[in-house]
Amino acid sequence: MSDPSLAVQKALRARFIATPGLVALVPAANILDRNERPVPDPSILLGDDQVVDANVAVARDYVKVFSTLHIWKKEPSLEGVKMITGAIRRAIGRVQRLDLDSADYFCTDIKINSSRFLRDPGGEFSHGVLVIECLVQEKWSTII
Repeated sequence: MSDPSLAVQKALRARFIATPGLVALVPAANILDRNERPVPDPSILLGDDQVVDANVAVARDYVKVFSTLHIWKKEPSLEGVKMITGAIRRAIGRVQRLDLDSADYFCTDIKINSSRFLRDPGGEFSHGVLVIECLVQEKWSTII
């Protein structure tokens, strides 16, 4: 069993690479968990996550996973990263549950928490930061 953030990360990537409108903007090979620079152009970097107790049940079997995505595109404006962010919003949707494909975790809700758009001080890249909030039930925690 791993941390719930890894299950969410894998499910997000699976959802993204299965979304034609998003893959038209960012190739599936450029949607990855990676630390090195330079980043592929364009790219969506996954893996910066925070997990906190959700405080929604006495059993304490829910956590919130905040997944921070970094969107990079070589361009003089912010237009491209904003288009990619819009495609991610459509991939997340409003009602479709995220399938974590896990015996340990179940996603009960997912939404975009925030988005920010930043200019590269060097002027070469645009950078988007998108936080996705996922409410996850830890199924194993209910078994005693």
